[in-house]
Amino acid sequence: MSIKYTVDASGLFCPAPLLKAREALHKINSGECIEVIATDSGSVRDFHRLVELTGHKLVEFEQLAQTYRYVLKKGVK
Repeated sequence: MSIKYTVDASGLFCPAPLLKAREALHKINSGECIEVIATDSGSVRDFHRLVELTGHKLVEFEQLAQTYRYVLKKGVK
């Protein structure tokens, strides 16, 4: 898996990490991935909801202390 963009949303509160991720997803092709680093615990709910409502996939999720890392794969429109 190759990550096309890394979005550092550390220190930002929701919905900013989600908005930055959606912006990055618009820049890549279907099947490509982005990585998002966030520190807001609300991002966990938001990113899981994003993949439920869109064709994107959450291929990796990890929490290290107060840092959340997401790898999203852009789905087909």
